[in-house]
Amino acid sequence: MVAVSEVMTGEVVTLGPDSTISEAAGVMVSGGFGSVVVVLGRMLLGILTERDVLRAAAEAPDLSAVSVEQWMTPDPDTAEPDLDTEEAAAEMLSRGYRHLPIVADGELVGMVSLRDVLSARIGRR
Repeated sequence: MVAVSEVMTGEVVTLGPDSTISEAAGVMVSGGFGSVVVVLGRMLLGILTERDVLRAAAEAPDLSAVSVEQWMTPDPDTAEPDLDTEEAAAEMLSRGYRHLPIVADGELVGMVSLRDVLSARIGRR
């Protein structure tokens, strides 16, 4: 068993709900991230992914005037650090997303991607 804590990224990029889509896209591009977590203080509000940015770009004329809160997925699914990578992969595949915030004791501690969990599985063979 490989736990998601062994393959997750510990440094998660976060933005406030009033940040703009343009700001989020800039952070995602400069850091090479596929998502950012939207927080208010310590409270996890949502997740904004590349797909959300593309949807916003297709519909909003000015991405510097549109908040991430309008396009994020609110109250995203989360997982505990001890979740098995195979279970995480099954959950992400069945629900159609590629990024899963990792939370311990109510605190955001990491992010795991579908690529991370599938790489763990391939590495075990």
